[in-house]
Amino acid sequence: MVEAVRSKTAPYKGALVGPLARSAYDPIFEAIPAAGGVLYAQGRMGGMEGVWCRPAVATTGAVILYLHGGAYVLGTAQAYRHFAGQFAARTQLPVFVAHYRLAPEHPFPAALEDAQAAYLGLLDAGYRQIIVVGDSAGAGLTLALLSHLQDATASDGVKPVAAVVMSPWTDLALTGKSMVDKAIEDPMLTRDMLAANAALYLNHQASTLAQASPLYANLLGLPPLQIHVGTSEILLDDSVRYAERAREAGVAVTMHTWQGMPHVFPSMAGTLKAADEALAIMASFIQDTLKANAP
Repeated sequence: MVEAVRSKTAPYKGALVGPLARSAYDPIFEAIPAAGGVLYAQGRMGGMEGVWCRPAVATTGAVILYLHGGAYVLGTAQAYRHFAGQFAARTQLPVFVAHYRLAPEHPFPAALEDAQAAYLGLLDAGYRQIIVVGDSAGAGLTLALLSHLQDATASDGVKPVAAVVMSPWTDLALTGKSMVDKAIEDPMLTRDMLAANAALYLNHQASTLAQASPLYANLLGLPPLQIHVGTSEILLDDSVRYAERAREAGVAVTMHTWQGMPHVFPSMAGTLKAADEALAIMASFIQDTLKANAP
């Protein structure tokens, strides 16, 4: 089954660069089957447009903020709604997928500003238990947001209770050893592709800025984290090194490394057994964390 995935993604390897790739990228996620029992609606939080994914019966008081991938250049909340809906169905929580601004039209720090705006919008709506979930660049953005929200003035004093990230892009300087070691094995990503998109996002700013590359951020005081990454992706070391730094900072971090799995493999729910297993693990983590933090 993994080989079938490789065959399907092969035409896109290294090709998803810049705004012209948006028309090819969105259909990849649009094709994810919808989860049963989830309703979708356009919404707005903190001035941010997005999509609500609401289970028929939702747990009250808690919410998931979903930040999508796409190398800060690609992706939309609409295209990601069915993937985010998997979390709504499995946790019985409403999920808001933020449609943050993309580069190069809106370079760094626009994405982080929008993620914060969506977070504050959820607070204004009355949510006090917020879990942030993201994939790829959205996962890096999730981790950057966590560090940014450590400043009380950035979070209204209310911090996320947890975060879940899949294949996070934590180092826009692209210094991980897996950039070379996994270059052939990775079925979709290439270093050149990431470098080109990073340049569009950073717009001549340093790739090691903490708010762009959370690997270099202050990780003290972050909430519990769960990380999922495949061994067949060039971003493997972005997860490994971030998890090491988080543990050194005293963060309760759990990393699940999935043998032979490609980038953001949980998006293949219903196709890959490992994807369904990973989503179940993430849902249990979210539910257990909420129980532990129940008022």
